[in-house]
Amino acid sequence: MQYDFLKDFTRRMKCVGLYALLYDNSSQKYIWKERGFNTLDEQLNVIFSVMLYIMEQSLKEESCTIDNITVFLDSLNEKYYKKSMSYAECSDLAKFIVNVVLSNEGRPMYFGGYDYEQQEMKKLHISYVNNRIIYDEQDVRRTSYYLTDDGYNLLLGTLEVESNLKLTIQEMIFKLHLEKQSYDKALDDVKNIFNLMRIQLQKIQAAMLRIRRNALEYSVSEYSELLYDNLQTIDQSKKKFKGHRDVVQARVEDLEKQNISLDSLPPDDVAKLRNLREIDNYLGRAIDEYQKILNNHFDLKALYTAELEKVSQMSLVQRFNLRADFYEKLLTKPECLQNLDIFLHPLFNKEPEKAVNPNLFLELQRVRLLETEWEEEATESFDVEAWEAEQKKLLEERLAQYEASLTVILKYTISKDQLRLSELIKQLNQDERERLVPNIAVFKEIMVELLKVQEIDIDSMRIERAEFIQEETKDFRLQSMLLDILDKRAQWQRVKKLIVHRLPEDNPVLLKQLDENTGVLKNIRCSDVMLKAVWE
Repeated sequence: MQYDFLKDFTRRMKCVGLYALLYDNSSQKYIWKERGFNTLDEQLNVIFSVMLYIMEQSLKEESCTIDNITVFLDSLNEKYYKKSMSYAECSDLAKFIVNVVLSNEGRPMYFGGYDYEQQEMKKLHISYVNNRIIYDEQDVRRTSYYLTDDGYNLLLGTLEVESNLKLTIQEMIFKLHLEKQSYDKALDDVKNIFNLMRIQLQKIQAAMLRIRRNALEYSVSEYSELLYDNLQTIDQSKKKFKGHRDVVQARVEDLEKQNISLDSLPPDDVAKLRNLREIDNYLGRAIDEYQKILNNHFDLKALYTAELEKVSQMSLVQRFNLRADFYEKLLTKPECLQNLDIFLHPLFNKEPEKAVNPNLFLELQRVRLLETEWEEEATESFDVEAWEAEQKKLLEERLAQYEASLTVILKYTISKDQLRLSELIKQLNQDERERLVPNIAVFKEIMVELLKVQEIDIDSMRIERAEFIQEETKDFRLQSMLLDILDKRAQWQRVKKLIVHRLPEDNPVLLKQLDENTGVLKNIRCSDVMLKAVWE
């Protein structure tokens, strides 16, 4: 290809199309003027506010119907825009934004982007929102809206992310695609990571150029912000990229070992192998960029310090007017020429060379044995291995408390198939009750995690653990601990699902427990919960 910078041009045009079609669907619509939104900036502010609301509801996994959007628009107008709109008019505006602006009245939306590699114009499909059917508390069928990938990309593109977070976000996306074995997408992600690091390096070099020209024009706030970004990049990059590179190289070896000849590999595996090698190449280049950023980071600090010192020294220099202080005085009194060296001598000053100070040889050298011995004793008294062993023991004890509490819940739930928390507590003896609630924090965290998940699919969890790389963690993870408990007991292997939901209409459950920090007997009040085990 003659112009490499036009590669993946259609992807850029799709980003442009996200804004263009949104503006095209919204502009010249009379409903805006009917509601009092006469300017384009007001209209776009309302549209993006609604999209952010849909995104927030999607992230919280809550319903987002037209009624919900209407309530949001009504409160937004009452508090901020203050247009003369009734609730019914807000409902019409919500339907217009969702059905016309974001959904194009149900018709598919396309935007043309020229593919310079294929030499043809391609139609790029664009979709902002999608919908699904839900049932409310009265079992009424409703339509709930959520953002598509294009909608998320549009909003995330408008969000002003701090420069130090861009690399972290891109690295998380790359890791996700790598775990899902979407190597073509992971290759694009690692290219973006490399570009971000190259941009960071260029920012450092541009800052050094500005400092060399005039250090006073480079503010302290800019310097501190750049240093913070550099430290974040340095702290996060090398270790993560080295770990990713090890994973990529291991997968390349696995693919190469499957077949001695690359010609015998299936086309999909050949593409994967090619993408993995390209990813490995870019990860190596990213590590090189990391090293350059590290070196330039220290060069920037040294340069800024030296330039500021020079500026401060300039303020101490006494300046003379050659005509007034030199020529005119020489003309009136020529005999001063014999003392001209006194006037010119500061021009030839230089820093004195380092020399040995003989006065230090004659000073009394005091012996500091006591202080040295005390430092050695203090150093020897701290045993790092013992401290690490103690921390590991405390962690294991705490994880054992989580496991014991979760085991009690599973034991009675599986035996009854369906059980309330209040009924569970009544059936426990004193020993089992202490295992269920070893302390307030452990019991609270387990119940919060259970209610957060609500429905746990055991088979899906087993498949995910077998297929994907799991990071080692030292804290409590509900799903992994749940699988460990079920795998230890053969009679529980046929359990396929665990369903947990709150019973807000029932009386709360009361428990008494000593606070491990204060030793005071406290009452734990929590909502009653229904626990249900689904068998094969």
